[in-house]
Amino acid sequence: MNESLRELIDRMIGWHDAGRRGVMCAVVGARGSTPQNAGAVMLVDETATTHGTIGGGCVEAEVRRAAHRLLAEHRLGVMTFKLDHDYGWDDGLICGGTIHVAVAAIPDRATLQRVREAINRRESTVLPIETANESGEAARYQLRLPPRDRLYIAGAGHVGQALARLAGPLDFDVHLFDDREDLLEQFAPASVTCVAGDMVEQLAAHPIDAGTFCVIVTRGHRHDEQALHAVLGRGAGYVGMIGSRRKVKLIFDDLRAVGVANETLQQVHAPIGVPIEAVTVEEIALSIAAQLVQVRRAERRAVIEGPMSEPAEHDADCAGAVSSAALRTAE
Repeated sequence: MNESLRELIDRMIGWHDAGRRGVMCAVVGARGSTPQNAGAVMLVDETATTHGTIGGGCVEAEVRRAAHRLLAEHRLGVMTFKLDHDYGWDDGLICGGTIHVAVAAIPDRATLQRVREAINRRESTVLPIETANESGEAARYQLRLPPRDRLYIAGAGHVGQALARLAGPLDFDVHLFDDREDLLEQFAPASVTCVAGDMVEQLAAHPIDAGTFCVIVTRGHRHDEQALHAVLGRGAGYVGMIGSRRKVKLIFDDLRAVGVANETLQQVHAPIGVPIEAVTVEEIALSIAAQLVQVRRAERRAVIEGPMSEPAEHDADCAGAVSSAALRTAE
């Protein structure tokens, strides 16, 4: 089952509380064409059930088998896979790259709680990856996590609601703004933070930084213009506004007239969304969500660091080492 890293951290905390065992499989290195970049994480539990993904396909199936065996043997290790015909024969997909996957101990509960709280506060944090190298020595990596991206949606109409439903599973911290409190109460997804009241005043009062994405999809030209003005020039990582090219031109002309610089307006994604010839509400929301992911992924801010030289303590239930060669040949 695919889950966000935040959900995987919650799951690992739950394993601690329930006394369950498992391992964390993390891509700690990638070269060439690969299904996932370094930083992808998957969990494997005692029943060989996976949570999260490191790219799917034959490699993921091999990692699952090896990780489950290592868990049973109380061992850790790093696997290397060359993505050639050995891992693409069944579907014709041959990436041609190389990935290194660490089978690592589940971090202790206090560490996981610290990481979760930092994510909830939108602070940078580090997830430790404790494993072993081919010589049986402790090997430590860490996944450096940027603050969780925040999405402000101005407008709780049909498109705003549909986008809020899509953005939650994409791991955005979604805030939905509208002056129609009844819409927020009736239609906003449970995971969304609803902000009722004058949209311009509320947008102006809420913090904006490089990890903030602002989408303007209000119910009319005037509201769009005012909401856009409220977020411009404040350092958002993304600003987009719905509307036809004619509407966008009229709004931009109005904003230039009140002193908004051309350079600022040129950074606005308008018309909004990836051009997929969207017509329906759900299609429009999908095109916007795709553009948000496109912008976020272009930065690739999650970073794997290591292996590090300082000693690391392993989980007592999953310690030891295994060579890459042994992992590659194991059934």
